[in-house]
Amino acid sequence: MTTRLLILGGLLLGTGAAFGQTGSIYADAAFQYNEIQQSGTARFRGIGGNHTALGGDASTLFGNPAGLGFYNRSELSFSPTFLNNSSQTSYLGSTTTDSRGRVAVGQLGLILAGGDNGNSNRRWRRTTFGVGYHQNINFNNGFTFEGLNRRSSLVDNLIDDANSIQGLTGGQLNNGYDPNTRQADDLLAAAYQLYLVNGTPDAQGNNTRAPFFSYDLLNPRSQQNTFESSGSQSQWTVAYAGNLDDKLYLGINVGLSRLRYNSDNVLTEVIQGGNSFGDIGQRDRLTVSGNGINATLGAIYKLTPSVQIGATVASPNFMRVTETFTQNLRVNPIDPNLANLIVGELDATDVDVAPNDFDYTITGPLRASGGATVFLGGGKIGFLTASAEYVGYAGMRANTTGGNASDNSAFRNNVRNTVQQSYQNVVNVRAGAEFRAGMFRIRGGAAYLPDADISRRDNIDRTRLLISGGLGYRNDRFFADVSGTFNTTEAAFTPYTRPNPADYGSALINNKLSAITLSLGTFF
Repeated sequence: MTTRLLILGGLLLGTGAAFGQTGSIYADAAFQYNEIQQSGTARFRGIGGNHTALGGDASTLFGNPAGLGFYNRSELSFSPTFLNNSSQTSYLGSTTTDSRGRVAVGQLGLILAGGDNGNSNRRWRRTTFGVGYHQNINFNNGFTFEGLNRRSSLVDNLIDDANSIQGLTGGQLNNGYDPNTRQADDLLAAAYQLYLVNGTPDAQGNNTRAPFFSYDLLNPRSQQNTFESSGSQSQWTVAYAGNLDDKLYLGINVGLSRLRYNSDNVLTEVIQGGNSFGDIGQRDRLTVSGNGINATLGAIYKLTPSVQIGATVASPNFMRVTETFTQNLRVNPIDPNLANLIVGELDATDVDVAPNDFDYTITGPLRASGGATVFLGGGKIGFLTASAEYVGYAGMRANTTGGNASDNSAFRNNVRNTVQQSYQNVVNVRAGAEFRAGMFRIRGGAAYLPDADISRRDNIDRTRLLISGGLGYRNDRFFADVSGTFNTTEAAFTPYTRPNPADYGSALINNKLSAITLSLGTFF
């Protein structure tokens, strides 16, 4: 079994350390692929993403399927969403700005409402079937940062690792490169082929060993890092609902989720006053795909004609995931002798690390919610709604069958331990309102999403406050809604690490995120 971290480290880590850090990577992956903030139609987005105690909207397909029981006519709806991320990144005293936008399909739904059974003596009044698509998470992101680094280089990390391995020789590193495929087993073997990492000859001059070193390592270097990601976690949902005495509404759904994630990170260093290399670069690419299944039970009960309450329980999303991780290391030698040596041996100035494919499963968090809605003026003025959602992030898990029994068990246990040490269960709170003026609607809402990270890594509070609003128009045959959701977040990105935190830097990223959703639909 070879995970992303083992490829990153190659010979660099013992099994215990490797699996310990692997636990962190895949615990974070489980969170990243399951952190749902807001989804659905423009109407429900505009009121803060409240799904729990409302019906009669295609968002209930995924949120509270009991809400389908409110439909008395069929509906077809479609919701494109424009997403924009503006970032400001600070690194080593320099600030860089970036902005990226993308259009996505946020929602597509078909609701088929059954007719009233016509028998007033029957308590089960009406049933409704629905099928729809929701994009739960959009991974479109990107940022760039740069700065003059006088403390370290990406090569320092490789030198540190090489010198930490007792008895490591240049011959072993050479054996980690296949001249037929022109691929190295790991990043350290690639660096050795490019003369970025060099060993000290032994007494006989036959082999090299520690201390390992690199040319121009003490020279300052201008570093630039560009990160881009794309993809989504989306879901097709089939739901069924009905109502009892027009007071108790019950529903169930089954969701088939689809995961697609791609990231591309390029770190470039231009060496100031270098004698051997003008610049060097490292590129890391990750491609992830997966499929999953989940189910939700929901209920809404009318306490009075003006007050109703709702509740849902959603199973974890059980996903099977495949990822491919690739790396490339390149150099620009300016010493003619060194250039001739590298090109003569490799017929190139870059080396690929052999692609790594890894299969594993993720169990997402259990979710449960409760909420209430109060209708104003018998519903003719509008409504107020609020909900609280429990998300059991501490219950996330990951597993694999790609290795032997011992390795598989170590992977599973380390991910579980890391999740329990790093993530906590949270309660998300949402509130919203809709006011009516004839055929027009005005909406507003907010969602408070607490930070699930126990340790507050990088001293950052990742709590989110989503502010939303929207407008709508509807008549007997057609409706159109538009909403906007806005929030700001902080994050950190560390291109490489060293044993002493004073020897490397992290970029602080401030994001301004906005989502504009337009929903169009027709009744039939």
